[in-house]
Amino acid sequence: MKRLCVFLMLLSLLIAFSVPSLADGHCMDELGCVEVGPDDPVVIGAMLSVSGATSFYGEDSLGGIELAINGRDGMLLGREITLVVEDSLCTAEGGQAAAQRVAADETIVGVIGTTCSGAAQGAMPIISEAGMVMISSSNTSPSLTNDDRDAGGTYLPGYFRTAHNDLFQGAMGAQFAVEVLKAGAVATIHDGDPYTEGLAVVMANTFAGLNGEVVFQGAVSKGDTDMSAILTEIAASGPDVVYLPVFVPESEFLVSQAANTPGLENAIMMTADGSFSAGFAQNTGQPAVGVVMTGPHVAGEAYDEFLMMWADEQPGGTEAPPSGFHAHAYDAANILMDAVEAVAEEMDDGTLVIGRQALRDAIAAVENYDGLTGSLTCQEESPFAGDCATGTALAVFEITEAQVNEGAWPPPIVWDLSMSMMDE
Repeated sequence: MKRLCVFLMLLSLLIAFSVPSLADGHCMDELGCVEVGPDDPVVIGAMLSVSGATSFYGEDSLGGIELAINGRDGMLLGREITLVVEDSLCTAEGGQAAAQRVAADETIVGVIGTTCSGAAQGAMPIISEAGMVMISSSNTSPSLTNDDRDAGGTYLPGYFRTAHNDLFQGAMGAQFAVEVLKAGAVATIHDGDPYTEGLAVVMANTFAGLNGEVVFQGAVSKGDTDMSAILTEIAASGPDVVYLPVFVPESEFLVSQAANTPGLENAIMMTADGSFSAGFAQNTGQPAVGVVMTGPHVAGEAYDEFLMMWADEQPGGTEAPPSGFHAHAYDAANILMDAVEAVAEEMDDGTLVIGRQALRDAIAAVENYDGLTGSLTCQEESPFAGDCATGTALAVFEITEAQVNEGAWPPPIVWDLSMSMMDE
C-alpha cells in the first residue's frame, strides 16, 4: 500500500523531539490530544452524503476509505481501526449537523469528508474550532481553500482536500468548448450551491477570457422539475454550449427538457462531476447521448489494481464504482492514517497520544505523495490553502448509447489537458 515519502518519516522524528505532544504525562499540543488506550481502537470519522439523491457520491468515497483501511488489515499502530460514518447530506445544514456529532466524539482522530462543497461550508467552522482535521475527497469549490472573505472565501485551518479545485475544472471546460467544440457563445446555469455557482463563474470568466461570448448566466433551484422557462430564455440567447454543472436530478430534467426546447436543437449540453454517475445517463435517457461532462480521471497500474480490489468487494465481482472520487478517498484516508502514524506518541502504559496540531502540521507537510490520483503536495497559501491535488486528474467525457442503454460506466474520454494546443 501507498505510504508517505521519507520526508514524512523524518517529520515524525522532528515532531517527536522538537514539538512534543506529551510531557510528564500531560498533553502539550496547543489544540489538544486524542488519547487511545492500549486496548482501544483508532477511530476515524467520515462525513459523507449517504442518503438522498447524492448518496452515490458518499458510497463512492466510502468504498475508497474502506479499501484503504482493508489495505492495512484494519489495523493502525497495532490497534484496530473503527470507522464512524455520519451522513452530511449535500447541504450546509447537513454538514453542520454531522460536524457537531463528530466534534462531540473526542476519540475521533480525523475526518474524511464532506462529500459536497455546500456541506463543507456548514461543517468546516465546527471541525476547525474543535482542532480537528478534515480531508475531503470530493469538495471542489474554490471558496473552500480561499481565506479571502471579501472574495467569498471560507477556508479555515484544518481543512484539506485530495479532490481538484474547480479553478481547474471550470477552466478545462471552457478550453474544451473553445478549442474542440469551436463554441463562440456559452450559457451557464447553477443552482445556488457553492460548488455549482463556483464552477459556472470560472467557466464563464475563462470562456470570456478566450474571446468567447457569455450570452446567459442564470440559476435554477434545487427541487425544480419544470425547466421550460429558463430553457426558453437560454434558447433566445443563442448559445453554442449550455453549461449546467448542477447536481442530479436537476441536471437530468434540464438535459431531457432541452431536447424539446425550440432553439436548442444544435446546442451542446455540458455538465460536470455533479452529474458524474451512471444514473444520470439512464435517468435522462436518449437526450443524454452526446452530452459532454468534465470529471475525475484516474489511470495507471496501481489504479487498475484498486479497481480489481473494488470488484472483489462487490456481489458478483463486477460492479464499478458509482462515481469518480473513490480513488481520491483512498488517497485521503491513507494520508490521514500515515499522518497519525507519524505523530502518535506511546506512553509507558501503552496509551497512544496524538496531538491535533501535530496532525494538522503533518498533513500540511505532505509533499510528492505517490497517490492513486497522482503526485499530491498539500499547499498552505490561499487561494489553494489545503489543496493537495494539482487538477491533472481530470478529463472530458462524452455519453454514448452504451451508457444510456447498457449501463456501461464511465463514458469514454474525448479530451484532457494533455491534448490542449493552448499551452504549446
